[in-house]
Amino acid sequence: MKNLKIISKSLAVFVVTTAMLSFSSCSNNNGKITISKSEIDSLRNQIKIMTAGNETLAKNLATFDTLDYTVFSNAQWVRLHESHSKDVKVNWPDGHFTVGIEKHIQDLAAMFVYAPDTRIKQHPVHFGNSTGEWTAVTGVMEGTFSKPMPIGNGKFIQPTGKSFKLPMCTIGHWVNGIMNEEYLFWDNQTYMNQLGLGK
Repeated sequence: MKNLKIISKSLAVFVVTTAMLSFSSCSNNNGKITISKSEIDSLRNQIKIMTAGNETLAKNLATFDTLDYTVFSNAQWVRLHESHSKDVKVNWPDGHFTVGIEKHIQDLAAMFVYAPDTRIKQHPVHFGNSTGEWTAVTGVMEGTFSKPMPIGNGKFIQPTGKSFKLPMCTIGHWVNGIMNEEYLFWDNQTYMNQLGLGK
């Protein structure tokens, strides 16, 4: 968030400085710079437009931090509504697509059955577009295959005891502080290999 504020202030200073240099060529006969009220108002509006989404973006990224560091990492599924809409659309790395928060919770919870210590505790890269409507966050997902993995028909794969640690990325679309669409990315082959199930 600190970097976002620094970038915003730097951008505003750049715009004002550029404008002042542009207007420096507009001087009267006495060599004095003259800037009209409409020109000043125009500059103010440009700065306002350029920085309008900063607060929204900062809030959405903070919500996402809480989602990964607290809600996901501690399997607090009753709190998922704080960041996801009821009809959230989720695109998964294996290609399947779901609609609805309840289905999303089922899919997330399934990961914790065989790796209850699954967690994301760092976001090395996080940013978004100028309105805050879209965010892109990378993380590091890690855990241990320590419990039997259900594979259907009452069958299980016994735990290998192997740990996994791999990069992931989430692209989110936000409306009024809530994600209504989410794109999840990680390398499933690497994930399976690290679990000890790769072929």
